[in-house]
Amino acid sequence: MNTDTTAELHPDPPATIYNRTFWTCYVSNVLLVTANALTFRFAEFVAFLGGDEATAGAIVGVGMLAAVICRFGIGQAIDHYGTRLLWRLSSVCLAISSLLFLAPDQLSWTIYPVRILFAVSMACMFSCSIVYVQGIVPAHRRTEVIASLGSSGFVGMIIGPLVGDLVFTTLPSGWPQFSALFGTAAALSTAYFLIVYRLTQNDRHTQPPQSIAAHKLLIQYWPGQILLIAVVLGAALTIPTVFLTRYATHLGLAGIGTFFLAYAGCAFTCRVLAARWMELIGLRRVILIGMAALGSGQLLLLLVSKEWHFLLPAAVCGVGHALLFPVVVSVGSGCFPLANRGTGTTLILGFTEVGIFIAAPVLGMIIDEFGFATMFTATGITTLAFGAVYFLSTEQEREVVADEQNAAAPYSTAEDPIAAPTTAAKTPCGEPVTSVCRSA
Repeated sequence: MNTDTTAELHPDPPATIYNRTFWTCYVSNVLLVTANALTFRFAEFVAFLGGDEATAGAIVGVGMLAAVICRFGIGQAIDHYGTRLLWRLSSVCLAISSLLFLAPDQLSWTIYPVRILFAVSMACMFSCSIVYVQGIVPAHRRTEVIASLGSSGFVGMIIGPLVGDLVFTTLPSGWPQFSALFGTAAALSTAYFLIVYRLTQNDRHTQPPQSIAAHKLLIQYWPGQILLIAVVLGAALTIPTVFLTRYATHLGLAGIGTFFLAYAGCAFTCRVLAARWMELIGLRRVILIGMAALGSGQLLLLLVSKEWHFLLPAAVCGVGHALLFPVVVSVGSGCFPLANRGTGTTLILGFTEVGIFIAAPVLGMIIDEFGFATMFTATGITTLAFGAVYFLSTEQEREVVADEQNAAAPYSTAEDPIAAPTTAAKTPCGEPVTSVCRSA
Protein backbone atom coordinates (compact mmCIF):
# COMPACT_ATOMS: atom_id res chain seq x y z
CA MET A 1 0.00 0.00 0.00
CA ASN A 2 1.38 3.36 -0.94
CA THR A 3 1.49 5.57 2.11
CA ASP A 4 1.49 8.60 -0.16
CA THR A 5 -2.17 8.11 -0.99
CA THR A 6 -3.01 11.62 0.07
CA ALA A 7 0.39 13.20 -0.34
CA GLU A 8 -0.39 13.92 -3.97
CA LEU A 9 -3.15 16.21 -2.74
CA HIS A 10 -0.68 18.27 -0.72
CA PRO A 11 2.42 18.84 -2.88
CA ASP A 12 3.56 21.62 -0.56
CA PRO A 13 3.03 20.46 3.05
CA PRO A 14 2.54 23.25 5.59
CA ALA A 15 5.46 24.54 7.59
CA THR A 16 3.92 23.21 10.79
CA ILE A 17 2.27 19.82 11.01
CA TYR A 18 0.17 20.95 13.97
CA ASN A 19 -2.38 22.83 11.92
CA ARG A 20 -6.16 22.69 11.64
CA THR A 21 -6.10 19.43 9.68
CA PHE A 22 -3.96 17.70 12.29
CA TRP A 23 -6.14 18.83 15.19
CA THR A 24 -9.25 17.82 13.31
CA CYS A 25 -7.77 14.34 12.91
CA TYR A 26 -6.78 14.42 16.59
CA VAL A 27 -10.31 15.20 17.76
CA SER A 28 -11.81 12.58 15.44
CA ASN A 29 -9.43 9.94 16.81
CA VAL A 30 -10.44 10.83 20.37
CA LEU A 31 -14.07 10.22 19.34
CA LEU A 32 -13.18 6.89 17.74
CA VAL A 33 -11.18 5.52 20.68
CA THR A 34 -13.83 6.75 23.14
CA ALA A 35 -16.49 4.87 21.18
CA ASN A 36 -14.33 1.75 21.24
CA ALA A 37 -13.57 2.14 24.96
CA LEU A 38 -17.29 2.24 25.73
CA THR A 39 -17.42 -1.37 24.52
CA PHE A 40 -14.87 -2.48 27.13
CA ARG A 41 -17.99 -3.58 29.04
CA PHE A 42 -18.93 -5.95 26.23
CA ALA A 43 -18.36 -8.98 28.47
CA GLU A 44 -20.93 -7.52 30.87
CA PHE A 45 -23.37 -7.27 27.97
CA VAL A 46 -22.78 -10.91 27.01
CA ALA A 47 -23.33 -11.94 30.64
CA PHE A 48 -26.56 -9.91 30.69
CA LEU A 49 -27.77 -11.82 27.62
CA GLY A 50 -27.02 -15.13 29.36
CA GLY A 51 -23.47 -15.92 28.25
CA ASP A 52 -20.32 -16.65 30.25
CA GLU A 53 -16.70 -15.54 30.04
CA ALA A 54 -15.83 -18.17 27.43
CA THR A 55 -18.72 -17.04 25.23
CA ALA A 56 -17.65 -13.40 25.48
CA GLY A 57 -14.09 -14.37 24.58
CA ALA A 58 -15.27 -16.42 21.61
CA ILE A 59 -17.36 -13.55 20.23
CA VAL A 60 -14.49 -11.08 20.56
CA GLY A 61 -12.07 -13.63 19.10
CA VAL A 62 -14.21 -14.23 16.01
CA GLY A 63 -14.42 -10.48 15.45
CA MET A 64 -10.65 -10.15 15.71
CA LEU A 65 -10.11 -13.08 13.33
CA ALA A 66 -12.29 -11.36 10.74
CA ALA A 67 -10.35 -8.11 11.23
CA VAL A 68 -7.04 -9.94 10.77
CA ILE A 69 -8.22 -11.57 7.55
CA CYS A 70 -9.59 -8.29 6.23
CA ARG A 71 -6.33 -6.47 6.98
CA PHE A 72 -4.78 -8.36 4.05
CA GLY A 73 -7.17 -6.48 1.80
CA ILE A 74 -7.65 -3.16 3.60
CA GLY A 75 -4.28 -1.73 2.59
CA GLN A 76 -4.67 -2.62 -1.06
CA ALA A 77 -8.29 -1.43 -1.07
CA ILE A 78 -7.06 1.96 0.14
CA ASP A 79 -4.50 1.91 -2.68
CA HIS A 80 -7.21 1.14 -5.22
CA TYR A 81 -10.09 3.31 -3.99
CA GLY A 82 -8.35 5.90 -1.80
CA THR A 83 -8.92 6.75 1.84
CA ARG A 84 -12.04 8.84 1.28
CA LEU A 85 -14.39 6.04 0.24
CA LEU A 86 -13.20 3.41 2.73
CA TRP A 87 -12.91 5.88 5.60
CA ARG A 88 -16.48 7.12 5.15
CA LEU A 89 -17.95 3.66 4.57
CA SER A 90 -16.27 2.11 7.63
CA SER A 91 -17.43 5.04 9.81
CA VAL A 92 -21.04 4.40 8.81
CA CYS A 93 -20.64 0.65 9.39
CA LEU A 94 -19.27 1.26 12.90
CA ALA A 95 -22.30 3.37 13.83
CA ILE A 96 -24.67 0.74 12.43
CA SER A 97 -22.94 -2.15 14.19
CA SER A 98 -23.03 -0.28 17.53
CA LEU A 99 -26.82 -0.03 17.26
CA LEU A 100 -27.23 -3.61 16.01
CA PHE A 101 -25.79 -4.90 19.28
CA LEU A 102 -29.09 -3.85 20.85
CA ALA A 103 -31.27 -5.78 18.37
CA PRO A 104 -31.37 -9.25 20.02
CA ASP A 105 -33.13 -9.68 23.37
CA GLN A 106 -31.19 -12.86 24.11
CA LEU A 107 -27.85 -14.36 23.22
CA SER A 108 -27.86 -15.86 19.72
CA TRP A 109 -25.66 -16.39 16.68
CA THR A 110 -26.59 -12.95 15.33
CA ILE A 111 -24.19 -11.25 17.72
CA TYR A 112 -21.22 -12.80 15.90
CA PRO A 113 -21.71 -11.05 12.51
CA VAL A 114 -22.41 -7.79 14.34
CA ARG A 115 -19.14 -8.09 16.25
CA ILE A 116 -17.34 -8.92 12.99
CA LEU A 117 -18.76 -5.76 11.36
CA PHE A 118 -17.72 -3.72 14.40
CA ALA A 119 -14.15 -5.09 14.48
CA VAL A 120 -13.53 -4.81 10.73
CA SER A 121 -14.92 -1.26 10.65
CA MET A 122 -12.66 -0.24 13.53
CA ALA A 123 -9.59 -1.75 11.84
CA CYS A 124 -10.36 0.03 8.57
CA MET A 125 -10.92 3.40 10.28
CA PHE A 126 -7.62 3.24 12.15
CA SER A 127 -5.76 2.27 8.96
CA CYS A 128 -7.35 5.08 6.95
CA SER A 129 -6.54 7.69 9.59
CA ILE A 130 -2.87 6.65 9.74
CA VAL A 131 -2.53 6.67 5.94
CA TYR A 132 -4.25 10.06 5.67
CA VAL A 133 -2.18 11.80 8.34
CA GLN A 134 1.06 10.48 6.83
CA GLY A 135 0.14 12.06 3.52
CA ILE A 136 -0.29 15.61 4.81
CA VAL A 137 3.18 16.05 6.33
CA PRO A 138 6.76 15.95 5.00
CA ALA A 139 8.26 12.46 4.89
CA HIS A 140 10.83 13.17 7.60
CA ARG A 141 8.08 14.08 10.10
CA ARG A 142 5.76 11.14 9.54
CA THR A 143 6.89 9.22 12.61
CA GLU A 144 6.42 12.32 14.74
CA VAL A 145 2.90 13.00 13.50
CA ILE A 146 1.84 9.36 13.94
CA ALA A 147 3.14 9.36 17.52
CA SER A 148 1.42 12.68 18.23
CA LEU A 149 -1.85 11.47 16.75
CA GLY A 150 -1.52 8.26 18.74
CA SER A 151 -1.55 10.19 22.00
CA SER A 152 -5.19 11.00 21.29
CA GLY A 153 -5.93 7.31 21.81
CA PHE A 154 -4.91 7.55 25.45
CA VAL A 155 -7.28 10.51 25.88
CA GLY A 156 -10.14 8.44 24.51
CA MET A 157 -9.08 5.51 26.69
CA ILE A 158 -9.56 7.72 29.74
CA ILE A 159 -12.89 9.24 28.67
CA GLY A 160 -14.61 6.03 27.49
CA PRO A 161 -14.34 3.94 30.69
CA LEU A 162 -15.22 6.95 32.87
CA VAL A 163 -18.38 7.49 30.81
CA GLY A 164 -19.09 3.78 31.09
CA ASP A 165 -18.74 3.91 34.88
CA LEU A 166 -21.07 6.92 34.99
CA VAL A 167 -23.68 5.05 32.96
CA PHE A 168 -23.49 1.97 35.16
CA THR A 169 -23.73 3.93 38.42
CA THR A 170 -26.58 6.26 37.42
CA LEU A 171 -28.90 4.20 35.20
CA PRO A 172 -31.03 1.17 36.10
CA SER A 173 -29.31 -2.13 35.41
CA GLY A 174 -29.99 -3.98 32.19
CA TRP A 175 -31.16 -2.54 28.91
CA PRO A 176 -31.03 1.13 29.98
CA GLN A 177 -27.31 0.82 30.70
CA PHE A 178 -26.38 -1.01 27.51
CA SER A 179 -28.66 1.16 25.37
CA ALA A 180 -26.82 4.20 26.69
CA LEU A 181 -23.39 2.61 26.08
CA PHE A 182 -23.97 1.42 22.53
CA GLY A 183 -26.15 4.41 21.67
CA THR A 184 -23.36 6.77 22.75
CA ALA A 185 -20.85 4.75 20.71
CA ALA A 186 -23.12 5.08 17.67
CA ALA A 187 -23.49 8.83 18.22
CA LEU A 188 -19.71 9.26 18.48
CA SER A 189 -19.24 7.20 15.31
CA THR A 190 -21.75 9.43 13.53
CA ALA A 191 -19.89 12.55 14.66
CA TYR A 192 -16.68 10.90 13.45
CA PHE A 193 -18.26 10.29 10.04
CA LEU A 194 -19.28 13.94 9.73
CA ILE A 195 -15.72 15.05 10.50
CA VAL A 196 -14.24 12.59 7.99
CA TYR A 197 -16.78 13.61 5.34
CA ARG A 198 -15.77 17.25 5.71
CA LEU A 199 -12.07 16.43 5.91
CA THR A 200 -11.97 14.37 2.71
CA GLN A 201 -14.53 16.11 0.50
CA ASN A 202 -11.89 17.64 -1.79
CA ASP A 203 -9.62 14.59 -1.94
CA ARG A 204 -8.83 12.98 -5.25
CA HIS A 205 -7.16 9.61 -5.71
CA THR A 206 -4.98 8.20 -8.49
CA GLN A 207 -4.67 4.43 -8.59
CA PRO A 208 -1.11 3.06 -8.57
CA PRO A 209 -0.01 1.13 -11.69
CA GLN A 210 0.29 -2.15 -9.78
CA SER A 211 0.50 -3.52 -6.26
CA ILE A 212 1.96 -6.67 -4.70
CA ALA A 213 -0.39 -8.97 -2.81
CA ALA A 214 -0.13 -8.48 0.95
CA HIS A 215 0.52 -12.16 1.72
CA LYS A 216 3.41 -12.21 -0.79
CA LEU A 217 4.94 -9.15 0.85
CA LEU A 218 4.61 -10.77 4.28
CA ILE A 219 6.39 -13.93 3.10
CA GLN A 220 9.09 -12.09 1.19
CA TYR A 221 9.90 -9.61 3.99
CA TRP A 222 9.03 -11.80 6.99
CA PRO A 223 9.76 -9.62 10.06
CA GLY A 224 10.67 -12.56 12.30
CA GLN A 225 10.34 -12.82 16.06
CA ILE A 226 8.95 -9.32 16.50
CA LEU A 227 5.66 -10.79 15.27
CA LEU A 228 5.62 -13.00 18.37
CA ILE A 229 5.91 -9.89 20.56
CA ALA A 230 3.04 -8.34 18.59
CA VAL A 231 0.88 -11.41 19.28
CA VAL A 232 1.74 -11.38 23.01
CA LEU A 233 1.00 -7.65 23.17
CA GLY A 234 -2.41 -8.25 21.63
CA ALA A 235 -3.10 -11.09 24.05
CA ALA A 236 -2.16 -8.85 26.99
CA LEU A 237 -4.52 -6.11 25.77
CA THR A 238 -7.38 -8.62 25.96
CA ILE A 239 -7.37 -8.37 29.76
CA PRO A 240 -8.21 -4.66 30.15
CA THR A 241 -10.40 -4.42 27.05
CA VAL A 242 -12.50 -7.58 27.56
CA PHE A 243 -12.26 -9.15 31.01
CA LEU A 244 -11.35 -6.34 33.41
CA THR A 245 -14.96 -5.21 33.76
CA ARG A 246 -15.99 -8.75 34.78
CA TYR A 247 -13.13 -8.85 37.29
CA ALA A 248 -14.35 -5.59 38.84
CA THR A 249 -17.89 -6.99 39.06
CA HIS A 250 -16.51 -10.20 40.57
CA LEU A 251 -14.82 -8.14 43.29
CA GLY A 252 -17.92 -6.02 43.87
CA LEU A 253 -16.22 -2.81 42.68
CA ALA A 254 -18.04 0.17 41.17
CA GLY A 255 -16.18 0.35 37.86
CA ILE A 256 -12.96 0.35 35.86
CA GLY A 257 -12.54 4.09 35.26
CA THR A 258 -9.78 4.29 37.89
CA PHE A 259 -7.77 1.64 36.07
CA PHE A 260 -7.92 3.37 32.70
CA LEU A 261 -7.29 6.79 34.18
CA ALA A 262 -3.97 5.53 35.58
CA TYR A 263 -3.26 3.28 32.58
CA ALA A 264 -3.72 5.92 29.90
CA GLY A 265 -2.21 8.71 31.99
CA CYS A 266 1.02 6.81 32.64
CA ALA A 267 1.16 5.53 29.06
CA PHE A 268 0.78 9.07 27.70
CA THR A 269 3.49 10.40 30.01
CA CYS A 270 5.84 7.51 29.25
CA ARG A 271 5.34 7.90 25.49
CA VAL A 272 6.37 11.56 25.70
CA LEU A 273 9.27 11.20 28.13
CA ALA A 274 10.78 7.98 26.76
CA ALA A 275 11.02 8.97 23.09
CA ARG A 276 14.72 9.90 23.22
CA TRP A 277 15.50 7.34 25.90
CA MET A 278 14.27 4.49 23.69
CA GLU A 279 16.63 5.58 20.93
CA LEU A 280 19.59 5.54 23.32
CA ILE A 281 19.19 2.09 24.90
CA GLY A 282 18.12 0.16 21.79
CA LEU A 283 15.00 -1.73 20.81
CA ARG A 284 15.89 -5.07 22.43
CA ARG A 285 16.15 -3.51 25.87
CA VAL A 286 13.00 -1.49 25.32
CA ILE A 287 11.10 -4.67 24.41
CA LEU A 288 12.51 -6.47 27.46
CA ILE A 289 11.50 -3.63 29.79
CA GLY A 290 8.09 -3.32 28.14
CA MET A 291 7.36 -7.05 28.41
CA ALA A 292 8.55 -7.06 32.02
CA ALA A 293 6.23 -4.16 32.83
CA LEU A 294 3.28 -5.76 31.04
CA GLY A 295 3.75 -9.12 32.77
CA SER A 296 4.33 -7.56 36.19
CA GLY A 297 1.21 -5.42 35.83
CA GLN A 298 -0.89 -8.50 35.11
CA LEU A 299 0.46 -10.21 38.23
CA LEU A 300 -0.21 -7.08 40.32
CA LEU A 301 -3.91 -7.37 39.44
CA LEU A 302 -3.96 -10.33 41.83
CA LEU A 303 -3.60 -7.87 44.73
CA VAL A 304 -6.68 -5.79 43.88
CA SER A 305 -9.49 -5.77 46.43
CA LYS A 306 -10.56 -2.12 46.27
CA GLU A 307 -10.99 0.21 43.34
CA TRP A 308 -7.97 2.38 44.17
CA HIS A 309 -5.83 -0.78 44.13
CA PHE A 310 -6.12 -0.64 40.33
CA LEU A 311 -3.75 2.33 40.26
CA LEU A 312 -0.44 0.45 40.53
CA PRO A 313 -1.10 -2.42 38.10
CA ALA A 314 -2.70 0.04 35.67
CA ALA A 315 0.33 2.34 35.76
CA VAL A 316 2.76 -0.56 35.22
CA CYS A 317 0.70 -2.04 32.37
CA GLY A 318 0.38 1.41 30.80
CA VAL A 319 4.16 1.82 30.76
CA GLY A 320 4.50 -1.58 29.10
CA HIS A 321 1.95 -0.66 26.42
CA ALA A 322 3.58 2.73 25.78
CA LEU A 323 7.02 1.17 25.33
CA LEU A 324 6.06 -1.88 23.29
CA PHE A 325 3.53 -0.61 20.76
CA PRO A 326 5.64 1.96 18.86
CA VAL A 327 8.69 -0.33 18.86
CA VAL A 328 6.72 -3.32 17.57
CA VAL A 329 5.17 -1.25 14.78
CA SER A 330 8.43 0.52 13.87
CA VAL A 331 10.56 -2.62 13.81
CA GLY A 332 7.96 -4.78 12.09
CA SER A 333 7.00 -2.30 9.39
CA GLY A 334 10.66 -1.28 8.96
CA CYS A 335 11.42 -4.71 7.51
CA PHE A 336 9.27 -3.85 4.47
CA PRO A 337 10.45 -1.64 1.59
CA LEU A 338 9.51 2.00 1.82
CA ALA A 339 7.06 1.67 -1.08
CA ASN A 340 5.18 -1.04 0.83
CA ARG A 341 5.51 0.43 4.31
CA GLY A 342 1.78 1.08 4.58
CA THR A 343 0.86 -2.54 3.93
CA GLY A 344 3.61 -3.60 6.32
CA THR A 345 2.21 -1.39 9.06
CA THR A 346 -1.29 -2.77 8.49
CA LEU A 347 -0.03 -6.34 8.69
CA ILE A 348 1.94 -5.73 11.90
CA LEU A 349 -1.16 -4.24 13.52
CA GLY A 350 -3.00 -7.34 12.35
CA PHE A 351 -0.70 -9.58 14.39
CA THR A 352 -1.73 -7.79 17.58
CA GLU A 353 -5.29 -8.73 16.62
CA VAL A 354 -4.13 -12.32 16.17
CA GLY A 355 -3.13 -12.17 19.84
CA ILE A 356 -6.61 -11.01 20.81
CA PHE A 357 -8.20 -13.71 18.64
CA ILE A 358 -6.14 -16.43 20.36
CA ALA A 359 -6.31 -15.08 23.89
CA ALA A 360 -9.95 -14.01 24.20
CA PRO A 361 -11.59 -17.46 24.12
CA VAL A 362 -8.71 -19.17 25.94
CA LEU A 363 -8.65 -16.68 28.82
CA GLY A 364 -12.44 -16.83 29.02
CA MET A 365 -12.31 -20.61 29.45
CA ILE A 366 -9.56 -20.33 32.08
CA ILE A 367 -11.68 -17.87 34.06
CA ASP A 368 -14.75 -20.12 33.86
CA GLU A 369 -12.81 -23.22 34.93
CA PHE A 370 -10.21 -21.90 37.37
CA GLY A 371 -10.98 -18.27 38.18
CA PHE A 372 -9.40 -14.87 37.62
CA ALA A 373 -6.36 -15.55 39.83
CA THR A 374 -5.24 -18.43 37.64
CA MET A 375 -5.77 -16.38 34.51
CA PHE A 376 -3.71 -13.41 35.75
CA THR A 377 -0.94 -15.73 36.95
CA ALA A 378 -0.81 -17.60 33.64
CA THR A 379 -0.78 -14.47 31.47
CA GLY A 380 1.74 -12.66 33.67
CA ILE A 381 4.23 -15.53 33.70
CA THR A 382 3.75 -16.18 29.97
CA THR A 383 4.39 -12.53 29.10
CA LEU A 384 7.54 -12.43 31.23
CA ALA A 385 8.77 -15.70 29.71
CA PHE A 386 8.26 -14.56 26.12
CA GLY A 387 10.06 -11.30 26.89
CA ALA A 388 13.06 -13.21 28.24
CA VAL A 389 13.06 -15.66 25.32
CA TYR A 390 12.99 -12.82 22.80
CA PHE A 391 15.83 -10.97 24.51
CA LEU A 392 18.08 -14.04 24.75
CA SER A 393 17.35 -15.39 21.27
CA THR A 394 17.91 -12.05 19.55
CA GLU A 395 21.26 -11.71 21.31
CA GLN A 396 22.39 -14.88 19.54
CA GLU A 397 21.14 -13.53 16.22
CA ARG A 398 22.97 -10.26 16.81
CA GLU A 399 26.19 -12.21 17.32
CA VAL A 400 25.63 -14.07 14.03
CA VAL A 401 25.08 -10.80 12.18
CA ALA A 402 28.18 -9.28 13.82
CA ASP A 403 30.26 -12.31 12.79
CA GLU A 404 29.04 -12.03 9.21
CA GLN A 405 29.87 -8.34 9.13
CA ASN A 406 33.35 -8.96 10.59
CA ALA A 407 33.99 -11.72 8.06
CA ALA A 408 33.12 -9.30 5.27
CA ALA A 409 35.34 -6.56 6.71
CA PRO A 410 38.54 -7.45 4.71
CA TYR A 411 36.60 -6.93 1.53
CA SER A 412 35.25 -3.69 0.17
CA THR A 413 31.94 -2.91 1.88
CA ALA A 414 31.83 0.79 1.23
CA GLU A 415 29.14 0.35 -1.39
CA ASP A 416 27.17 -2.24 0.56
CA PRO A 417 24.96 -0.60 3.22
CA ILE A 418 23.91 -4.00 4.53
CA ALA A 419 27.39 -5.41 5.01
CA ALA A 420 29.02 -2.22 6.26
CA PRO A 421 28.19 -1.62 9.93
CA THR A 422 29.05 2.05 9.71
CA THR A 423 26.71 2.77 6.84
CA ALA A 424 23.84 0.42 7.61
CA ALA A 425 20.42 2.01 7.82
CA LYS A 426 19.02 2.12 11.32
CA THR A 427 15.59 1.82 12.84
CA PRO A 428 14.12 4.61 14.97
CA CYS A 429 15.41 2.77 18.02
CA GLY A 430 18.99 2.81 16.87
CA GLU A 431 19.49 -0.78 15.72
CA PRO A 432 20.86 -1.74 12.29
CA VAL A 433 18.18 -2.94 9.90
CA THR A 434 20.14 -6.11 9.26
CA SER A 435 20.01 -7.26 12.86
CA VAL A 436 16.46 -6.08 13.33
CA CYS A 437 14.95 -7.89 10.38
CA ARG A 438 16.83 -11.07 11.06
CA SER A 439 16.34 -11.20 14.79
CA ALA A 440 13.26 -9.04 15.43
